[in-house]
Amino acid sequence: MASRKTSIMEAAARVIARRGVRGLRVEELAAEAGVSTALIYYHFKDRTGILRQTLEFINDRAERYTTERDPDAPPPTAREELEQTLLLELQDTVEVRENSTAWGELRASAVFDETLREDLARATRIWVQEVAELLGVVQPMSSAVALAGAAERLTALLEGLSVRWLSGSLPLAHARTLLTEAIDTEVARLGS
Repeated sequence: MASRKTSIMEAAARVIARRGVRGLRVEELAAEAGVSTALIYYHFKDRTGILRQTLEFINDRAERYTTERDPDAPPPTAREELEQTLLLELQDTVEVRENSTAWGELRASAVFDETLREDLARATRIWVQEVAELLGVVQPMSSAVALAGAAERLTALLEGLSVRWLSGSLPLAHARTLLTEAIDTEVARLGS
Protein backbone atom coordinates (compact mmCIF):
# COMPACT_ATOMS: atom_id res chain seq x y z
CA MET A 1 0.00 0.00 0.00
CA ALA A 2 1.34 3.42 -0.94
CA SER A 3 2.22 5.84 1.82
CA ARG A 4 0.08 8.93 2.27
CA LYS A 5 2.85 11.14 0.94
CA THR A 6 3.14 8.95 -2.18
CA SER A 7 -0.64 9.09 -2.63
CA ILE A 8 -0.48 12.87 -2.41
CA MET A 9 2.35 12.97 -4.98
CA GLU A 10 0.37 10.74 -7.35
CA ALA A 11 -2.63 13.03 -6.91
CA ALA A 12 -0.48 16.13 -7.47
CA ALA A 13 0.85 14.72 -10.75
CA ARG A 14 -2.74 14.00 -11.86
CA VAL A 15 -4.01 17.46 -10.88
CA ILE A 16 -1.09 19.27 -12.53
CA ALA A 17 -1.45 17.14 -15.67
CA ARG A 18 -5.18 17.89 -15.81
CA ARG A 19 -5.32 21.54 -14.66
CA GLY A 20 -1.77 22.84 -14.95
CA VAL A 21 0.35 24.44 -12.26
CA ARG A 22 -1.80 27.54 -12.08
CA GLY A 23 -4.86 25.35 -11.60
CA LEU A 24 -3.33 23.49 -8.67
CA ARG A 25 -5.39 24.24 -5.57
CA VAL A 26 -4.50 22.65 -2.25
CA GLU A 27 -8.16 21.90 -1.53
CA GLU A 28 -8.55 20.07 -4.85
CA LEU A 29 -5.28 18.21 -4.29
CA ALA A 30 -6.46 17.12 -0.84
CA ALA A 31 -9.77 15.89 -2.28
CA GLU A 32 -8.00 14.05 -5.12
CA ALA A 33 -5.63 12.37 -2.62
CA GLY A 34 -8.38 11.70 -0.07
CA VAL A 35 -6.58 13.57 2.71
CA SER A 36 -7.03 16.81 4.63
CA THR A 37 -5.49 20.10 3.54
CA ALA A 38 -3.70 20.15 6.90
CA LEU A 39 -1.90 16.92 5.97
CA ILE A 40 -0.83 18.48 2.64
CA TYR A 41 0.66 21.46 4.48
CA TYR A 42 2.24 19.14 7.06
CA HIS A 43 4.14 17.25 4.35
CA PHE A 44 4.91 20.13 1.98
CA LYS A 45 4.70 23.41 3.95
CA ASP A 46 3.50 25.48 0.96
CA ARG A 47 2.62 25.45 -2.73
CA THR A 48 6.30 25.72 -3.75
CA GLY A 49 7.04 22.64 -1.66
CA ILE A 50 4.26 20.76 -3.41
CA LEU A 51 5.62 21.72 -6.84
CA ARG A 52 9.21 20.82 -5.95
CA GLN A 53 8.22 17.45 -4.51
CA THR A 54 5.94 16.72 -7.48
CA LEU A 55 8.80 17.43 -9.88
CA GLU A 56 11.02 15.06 -7.91
CA PHE A 57 8.25 12.46 -7.82
CA ILE A 58 7.65 12.50 -11.59
CA ASN A 59 11.41 12.30 -12.22
CA ASP A 60 11.72 9.30 -9.89
CA ARG A 61 8.70 7.64 -11.47
CA ALA A 62 10.10 8.21 -14.98
CA GLU A 63 13.44 6.77 -13.94
CA ARG A 64 11.67 3.69 -12.64
CA TYR A 65 9.62 3.02 -15.77
CA THR A 66 12.52 3.74 -18.14
CA THR A 67 15.14 1.63 -16.36
CA GLU A 68 13.28 -1.39 -14.95
CA ARG A 69 14.03 -4.49 -16.97
CA ASP A 70 12.70 -8.03 -16.87
CA PRO A 71 15.20 -9.87 -14.64
CA ASP A 72 14.82 -13.04 -16.74
CA ALA A 73 15.53 -11.27 -20.04
CA PRO A 74 19.06 -11.27 -21.41
CA PRO A 75 20.88 -8.03 -20.67
CA PRO A 76 20.43 -5.47 -23.44
CA THR A 77 23.32 -4.22 -25.51
CA ALA A 78 24.42 -0.65 -24.81
CA ARG A 79 22.58 0.51 -27.93
CA GLU A 80 19.39 -1.34 -26.93
CA GLU A 81 19.54 0.14 -23.44
CA LEU A 82 19.86 3.66 -24.85
CA GLU A 83 16.96 3.12 -27.25
CA GLN A 84 14.73 1.47 -24.64
CA THR A 85 15.39 4.17 -22.08
CA LEU A 86 14.35 6.93 -24.47
CA LEU A 87 11.47 5.09 -26.18
CA LEU A 88 9.88 4.16 -22.84
CA GLU A 89 9.12 7.88 -22.44
CA LEU A 90 6.76 7.40 -25.39
CA GLN A 91 4.38 4.68 -24.26
CA ASP A 92 0.63 4.83 -23.92
CA THR A 93 0.23 4.26 -20.19
CA VAL A 94 -1.44 6.39 -17.54
CA GLU A 95 1.87 6.95 -15.73
CA VAL A 96 3.70 8.14 -18.83
CA ARG A 97 0.83 10.37 -19.95
CA GLU A 98 0.58 11.95 -16.48
CA ASN A 99 4.32 12.35 -16.13
CA SER A 100 4.81 13.85 -19.57
CA THR A 101 1.86 16.20 -19.24
CA ALA A 102 2.82 17.29 -15.71
CA TRP A 103 6.46 17.82 -16.83
CA GLY A 104 5.22 20.02 -19.67
CA GLU A 105 2.99 22.02 -17.33
CA LEU A 106 5.84 22.50 -14.84
CA ARG A 107 8.17 23.55 -17.66
CA ALA A 108 5.65 26.08 -18.98
CA SER A 109 5.14 27.55 -15.51
CA ALA A 110 8.89 27.81 -14.97
CA VAL A 111 8.92 30.63 -17.53
CA PHE A 112 7.32 32.81 -14.84
CA ASP A 113 8.66 31.18 -11.65
CA GLU A 114 12.40 31.49 -11.01
CA THR A 115 12.47 28.89 -8.24
CA LEU A 116 10.69 26.35 -10.39
CA ARG A 117 12.97 27.29 -13.31
CA GLU A 118 16.05 26.42 -11.25
CA ASP A 119 14.56 23.08 -10.16
CA LEU A 120 13.62 22.18 -13.73
CA ALA A 121 17.02 23.23 -15.07
CA ARG A 122 18.70 20.96 -12.52
CA ALA A 123 16.40 18.04 -13.37
CA THR A 124 17.00 18.57 -17.09
CA ARG A 125 20.78 18.67 -16.61
CA ILE A 126 20.63 15.35 -14.75
CA TRP A 127 18.49 13.78 -17.49
CA VAL A 128 20.84 15.04 -20.23
CA GLN A 129 23.83 13.72 -18.28
CA GLU A 130 22.22 10.29 -17.90
CA VAL A 131 21.53 10.10 -21.65
CA ALA A 132 25.08 11.31 -22.40
CA GLU A 133 26.44 8.50 -20.21
CA LEU A 134 24.36 5.94 -22.13
CA LEU A 135 25.63 7.40 -25.42
CA GLY A 136 29.17 7.19 -24.05
CA VAL A 137 28.79 3.46 -23.54
CA VAL A 138 27.55 3.10 -27.13
CA GLN A 139 30.31 5.35 -28.56
CA PRO A 140 33.09 5.32 -25.94
CA MET A 141 35.61 7.26 -28.04
CA SER A 142 33.36 10.33 -28.25
CA SER A 143 34.26 13.54 -26.45
CA ALA A 144 32.25 14.70 -23.46
CA VAL A 145 31.18 17.79 -25.42
CA ALA A 146 29.92 15.68 -28.33
CA LEU A 147 28.08 13.31 -25.99
CA ALA A 148 26.43 16.20 -24.13
CA GLY A 149 25.35 17.81 -27.41
CA ALA A 150 23.83 14.58 -28.71
CA ALA A 151 22.06 13.99 -25.39
CA GLU A 152 20.71 17.55 -25.39
CA ARG A 153 19.32 17.13 -28.92
CA LEU A 154 17.74 13.75 -28.14
CA THR A 155 16.09 14.84 -24.89
CA ALA A 156 14.80 18.07 -26.45
CA LEU A 157 13.41 16.13 -29.41
CA LEU A 158 11.81 13.63 -27.05
CA GLU A 159 10.05 16.42 -25.14
CA GLY A 160 8.76 17.92 -28.38
CA LEU A 161 7.59 14.59 -29.75
CA SER A 162 5.87 13.85 -26.45
CA VAL A 163 3.94 17.13 -26.58
CA ARG A 164 2.86 16.50 -30.17
CA TRP A 165 1.81 12.93 -29.37
CA LEU A 166 -0.08 13.88 -26.22
CA SER A 167 -1.87 16.74 -28.00
CA GLY A 168 -3.00 14.41 -30.78
CA SER A 169 -1.00 16.00 -33.58
CA LEU A 170 1.38 13.04 -34.00
CA PRO A 171 0.58 9.32 -33.79
CA LEU A 172 2.54 7.50 -31.10
CA ALA A 173 4.06 5.00 -33.56
CA HIS A 174 5.34 7.83 -35.75
CA ALA A 175 6.79 9.67 -32.73
CA ARG A 176 8.65 6.50 -31.76
CA THR A 177 9.92 6.07 -35.33
CA LEU A 178 11.17 9.66 -35.45
CA LEU A 179 12.97 9.21 -32.13
CA THR A 180 14.56 5.95 -33.26
CA GLU A 181 15.80 7.64 -36.44
CA ALA A 182 17.24 10.49 -34.38
CA ILE A 183 19.05 8.01 -32.13
CA ASP A 184 20.51 6.35 -35.25
CA THR A 185 21.65 9.74 -36.55
CA GLU A 186 23.24 10.82 -33.26
CA VAL A 187 25.02 7.50 -32.72
CA ALA A 188 26.38 7.57 -36.29
CA ARG A 189 27.46 11.19 -35.88
CA LEU A 190 29.33 10.33 -32.67
CA GLY A 191 31.00 7.41 -34.42
CA SER A 192 32.33 9.43 -37.34
